[in-house]
Amino acid sequence: MVNALVIRRNTQLEKAQRALRAAQYVRMSTDFQRYSIQNQAAAIAAYAQQRNLTIVRTYLDEGRSGLRINGRPGLIELLEDVQSGHADFDHILVYDVSRWGRFQDVDESAHHEFVCKRNGIKVAYCAEQFDNDGSLLSSVVKNIKRVMAAEYSRELGVKVHTGHCRIAGLGYRVGGPLTFGLRREMVDEKQRSKGKLAKGERKALQTDRVRLQPGSDEETAVVRWIFHQFVVERKSYSQITRELNRAKITNQGRPWTGPMIRIILLNENYIGNIVYNRTTRSLGQKQMSNPQERWVRGLAAIAPIVDPSIFARAQKLIAERRVQIPENQMLLRLRTTLHRKGKLSWTIINNTPGLPSAGTYADHFGSLRKVYALLGYDPSRHCDWIDARVFWSDVLAKHATQLAEALKMEPGIKAIVEQSRAGLMVNGKFKITFLVARRLSKRGPNESPHWRAYRGEISAGVLVVLRLNELNKAVKDYLVIPASWGTGTGAWVTLSDTTLAREKAMHVDSLDGLIRAIKTRLSASNHVAPTKPKLKNTRRKRGRPKTKNGRARH
Repeated sequence: MVNALVIRRNTQLEKAQRALRAAQYVRMSTDFQRYSIQNQAAAIAAYAQQRNLTIVRTYLDEGRSGLRINGRPGLIELLEDVQSGHADFDHILVYDVSRWGRFQDVDESAHHEFVCKRNGIKVAYCAEQFDNDGSLLSSVVKNIKRVMAAEYSRELGVKVHTGHCRIAGLGYRVGGPLTFGLRREMVDEKQRSKGKLAKGERKALQTDRVRLQPGSDEETAVVRWIFHQFVVERKSYSQITRELNRAKITNQGRPWTGPMIRIILLNENYIGNIVYNRTTRSLGQKQMSNPQERWVRGLAAIAPIVDPSIFARAQKLIAERRVQIPENQMLLRLRTTLHRKGKLSWTIINNTPGLPSAGTYADHFGSLRKVYALLGYDPSRHCDWIDARVFWSDVLAKHATQLAEALKMEPGIKAIVEQSRAGLMVNGKFKITFLVARRLSKRGPNESPHWRAYRGEISAGVLVVLRLNELNKAVKDYLVIPASWGTGTGAWVTLSDTTLAREKAMHVDSLDGLIRAIKTRLSASNHVAPTKPKLKNTRRKRGRPKTKNGRARH
């Protein structure tokens, strides 16, 4: 980075010397080339040179939207360093007001700048025509710039949405994940095919378009079979799911679930239509469902897989299955079930005819425990696992935070705690995920102890597993294993002392030992093994065979 000087954190400097130190924050989403990281860094470097500032830190958000702070690890880390007192600089240099953020609420942008100012750090906008010195002129112009940045994003969102609706109306695909039995094909402006797109691939040019095509014969046959089972055989989602999983037919590598079946039955792509604008998420806000009159349809854009009459019958059956029940009637039916069964659980509610699903009760009343409280039913013995899950989730989050704070003290290491799950990302590429492994009950007196942890779909980086004691009330020890451990066995990881010894897993007894082990592992991975020099071929070139008198044979 231009004019960037890396200095060890927490270095004690004189106040006069610290006043010349600055950090730069650069962000690029998908805007114009003038907002590239290199152009921003060059402008900031020129600004710093004119004012005798030395850039000692760089906080980077590349490919990140400025609408909100979520998903911007660079800005989050900058604000954390400022508020925690770890910042060893007195200036923050930003290219312009829009790079700081295009927040729709301009007060949010002002708040983040105020946090820096309150901690004695000045924010400077290098490409603006005003000095951010707190004067009346700078305050007025700065707020106008913030409003302009927010309005630019709003207008751009409207233009992009209008363009997407027009493209979808012409029968082309506009974003979104594919469902089972469909493929994407890229075509040019003359409808000539440029090949199929694999998962994660995008079209290359703005003039190119993406259209849908039916998948393989085997997949289209499965789609027709699902509609036949639902419409003709009158089978439920769960029955269809069980038969597909029993036949070892997967949905893009994943086992089938009831919601997957429902998505297929509602998808108009299978009768040849492209449907867009079912939902709206305006500028990162909460997603909202749109009424059908606002949907955009591209008719006859795909070769149909399912007969339209079968599809229409499926829609009628799905509509008839959805029945609106008043709250008092939902509670009355559940109270009747409680008197008959003597207890309630998630499984009992789902398997009782005439009752809404347990998920419907939880969504409608807030949680299943609140429903039990309205019935006067004590669910403590059935809900202990809920309390334990919340408790251990907090423990994992605290462990991830403590590890991140310890790693930030090391030179060359940037650790960012992930908000979605207990874990952290180191240097933007190495992922560490924390899990809790509960000890399983022994099936026999001679069986060795086993632990089980839910991993989900994580398969990259390493797993830090907290093994619990025999009562599952406290942490017994810590394990560090690769995330690919047992990926063939599903979303659960089963551990035992025998398998851990065979696989040579890293084992520590305390959190301090875990932090030291992680630091050692990261420092070892940063050192690249020297390459061996290529050996010179000393083998002599084969000569011509000689005759008996020693002369070469011609």
